[in-house]
Amino acid sequence: MKKHSKKWCLLLTLVLTASSMIGSMTVCFAAGASAGSSAAEEKIIVLYTNDVHCGIDGEIGYAKLAAYKAEKMKETDYVTLIDAGDAIQGEAIGTLSNGSYIVDIMNFVGYDYAVPGNHEFDYGMDNFMALAEKADYEYLCCNFLDLKSGELVFAPYAVETYGDIKIAYIGIDTPESFVKSTPAYFQDEKGNYIYDFFNDTTGKRLYDQVQETIDEVTEKEDADYVIAVGHLGTDEQSSPWTSKEVIANTEGLDAFIDAHSHSTIAGETVKDKGGDDVFLTSTGTKFSAVGELTIDKGVITASLITDYEKKDSETETYINTIKEGFSSLLNQVVAKSDIALTINGADGQRAVRSQETNLGDLCADAYRLVLGADIAFVNGGGVRENIPAGDITYEQIIAVHPFGNMACVVEATGQEIADALEMAARVAPAESGGFLQVSGLTYAIDTRIPSAVTVDDKGMFVSVDGERRVKDIKVGNEAIDPAKTYTLASHNYMLKNGGDGINMFMDNRVLQDEVMIDNQVLITYITDYLSGKVGAEYGAPQGRIAYIGEALPFADLKGYSWAKEAISYVYEEQLFKGTGETAFSPAIKATRGMVVTVLDRATSNAAVIAEEPTFSDVMLSAYYGPSVEWAVSEGIVKGMGLQIVNGKEIPYFLPDTPMTRQDLAAVILSYAETVGKGPAGQWTIQLEYKDLEDISEYALEGVAFCSLHGILKGYEDGSFNPKEAVTRAELAVIMMNLSEILVEEQVD
Repeated sequence: MKKHSKKWCLLLTLVLTASSMIGSMTVCFAAGASAGSSAAEEKIIVLYTNDVHCGIDGEIGYAKLAAYKAEKMKETDYVTLIDAGDAIQGEAIGTLSNGSYIVDIMNFVGYDYAVPGNHEFDYGMDNFMALAEKADYEYLCCNFLDLKSGELVFAPYAVETYGDIKIAYIGIDTPESFVKSTPAYFQDEKGNYIYDFFNDTTGKRLYDQVQETIDEVTEKEDADYVIAVGHLGTDEQSSPWTSKEVIANTEGLDAFIDAHSHSTIAGETVKDKGGDDVFLTSTGTKFSAVGELTIDKGVITASLITDYEKKDSETETYINTIKEGFSSLLNQVVAKSDIALTINGADGQRAVRSQETNLGDLCADAYRLVLGADIAFVNGGGVRENIPAGDITYEQIIAVHPFGNMACVVEATGQEIADALEMAARVAPAESGGFLQVSGLTYAIDTRIPSAVTVDDKGMFVSVDGERRVKDIKVGNEAIDPAKTYTLASHNYMLKNGGDGINMFMDNRVLQDEVMIDNQVLITYITDYLSGKVGAEYGAPQGRIAYIGEALPFADLKGYSWAKEAISYVYEEQLFKGTGETAFSPAIKATRGMVVTVLDRATSNAAVIAEEPTFSDVMLSAYYGPSVEWAVSEGIVKGMGLQIVNGKEIPYFLPDTPMTRQDLAAVILSYAETVGKGPAGQWTIQLEYKDLEDISEYALEGVAFCSLHGILKGYEDGSFNPKEAVTRAELAVIMMNLSEILVEEQVD
C-alpha cells in the first residue's frame, strides 16, 4: 500500500531551541523514498492547531503562531498550516460574531487547510457555509456528505507538492457532530437528515470511506506521504469513530493529526490494519500548544511547541482592533457573587457532566424561574466555565453559556421527563455532556444497575429496555406522575433539536419559542430575581441529584477480583478516574505522573500552583503538572536527571515513564514522612526476598517500610521484582493499603 518503508524510533528527548520549545516529545521514522523519486531539497514543515475554541490569547495564540510560522518560513519554503477543527466557538469573540472574527484572524495568519469540527456547526449550517466561503483556507472532509446531491460538501483531500515530494492531507470529521452540535442543523424542515458523516454503529462505513480516500491519493494522486487531519479524538465514548479505531481499521496512513477529545499527544504510535506504525498527535485545546511535524531527508519528526515568546506585531495589532470593537461590552459588570460558582467537584476536577454543582443549580434555576416553568433542564456540556466570587462581567456569563442557544418551554409528560433523565444518566458516574442539571426536580442514580437505554446509529434515544437506573424522581415533594403533563424549560438545542441524543421532546407543544439567548437568561435571573447578587444559598450544591449503590461503572475488571475492593475504594475516594466511560484499564502501567497525581488527591489536592514549570517535560497545564510541582517541593519525588541544552542544565521528570515497584516504595516512604505518618524512632525488619540483591540501595528503606506495613508486598514465589512496573490495579491496592496506615498513629 505505502510508497515508502518506515522505521520507527521513539526518542525520549527534549527539544529545546532558541525559540524556547519546552516539554516536547519527538517521534520519528526514517522513510525510504519510492522508486523514481528523490527527497525534497528542503525540509517540509507542517504546523497544526486543534480545538482552539476561540482561545486567541492562549499559551501560544494566533500572534505567536504567526511569528513562529514566519520563523519557519525562513528555514524552508515548504511550510503548511492546518487546523483540525473547533476553532470558531468557545468564547465571547465567537459568540458575538457567530465565528466570523476567528475566520478573519485565521485568514490573516495564513492557514492553508482546515477540517470542520462538530462545533463549527454551532451557529447553524447556513452560517458555517458562509464562513467556509469567506475563508481563504480550504476546508477538507472526506466523510461530510450532502444527501440531496449525493456529493461531498468539501473536497475529501488536498495534495501539496514540495519539490519532488507529494503529501496528501485527508480531512475527517466526527460522526458525533449529529449529537455534539445541534441535530436540527443537519435536517430539513420535516426533520429528515439531509447530511451524512458515514456513521453506523460499527464504524465500518467511516473506515471504508477513509480507506477509499487513502487508496485514491496513493494510487491516483501518487502521494508519497498520507496525513489524516481528523476531528475524532481518543475518548472511549466516541467509539467506534475514534482516531485510533480509524487507524486500526485502515492501511496507508503515515500520520494522524487529531482533535475533538482535547488530548495532548506529543507523539504516539498506533498499529494500522496491516501492522504498520502510524504516528498520532494532538495539541490539546485553547492554544496550549502548536504542533510541528517535519519531514527532512525521509525522516519525520514531530514536537509540541508550548512556550514561544515572539509575537507578530501586525497580527497582534489586527487582533487588538477586533477585540476593541466589543471589549467595552464584555467588560461591563452585570452582577456580583458572594461565592465562587463552579463546574468542578470537591477534588477541583470538572464535575458538571457527572454530578450536581452549584453553578449547574444556578443555571437550571435561571431557566425555570425566568421562563415560569415547573421543571428546567440544563445539559452539563452547556455549562462551560467557572465564575469566581466578586464582580461578574458579561464576558464571564458568555463563557458559561457560549453556544448562543435560545430559551424555550415545552409541554412534557412525566414519562418523557423520566426517559430524558435515563438517557442523560446512562454512563454515570462517567462524564457525559448530556448529563442533566435540574431545577424543580430531584432524582437519584443507582449505579448498580447497568443502563438499559437503546440508541440509534446517530446516538439518539430510542427506548429503555430493562430496569431503570434513575430512581425516586420528585417534582417538588411529590413523586413524578408518568401520565401528567408538566411545563419544561430549557433551550432549543435540547427541546427542539434533540441535542445530546435527548430527542423525546422534539414533537411536543412549544409554549415559549426561542424567547431569549441562554446567557441573557442567566443575566436576567441574577439581576431581576436575585437583585443582582448571587448569595450563600448557592454556596454548595443543593442536593437535587444523588447517587446510590456501590457498583463500579467499569466493564474491564474480569480476572481482577483481587483488586476490585481497592479499585472501588480509589474510585469512590476520587483518587482514580476511569480511562473511559466503562474502562478502568487495570493492566496499564502506572506512570510517574499518575502516581504523584494520586498521592496529591489523597492529600486533599495539595498541589502547588507554580508560575513556571520545574521540569522541561512537565507542562503546568497537564493533568499531573501541579501535582508534580507539589511532590517535588515536598521532597516526595525527584527529577530523573539533567540535560545540557545551549550550555544550560535543564532538569527533566519523565512523567509518562512507568513507575517501578522499588521506586514506588521509596516514594511511599517519603510521602508517609511528609504527611506525618512515617516511621518514628527505632524500627527494624529483615527482608528475605530471594531477589533482595536486585533492589537498589536507595530503595531498601522504602521497600522495608512498605513490607513491614503490608503496603506493597512481595510475590508468592518469594520475590519482590523491584524493577517491574506497577499496574493501575496494583497501585489501587497499594493506595488502599496505604490509607489504612495513614489513619493509624505514627509507627513507634
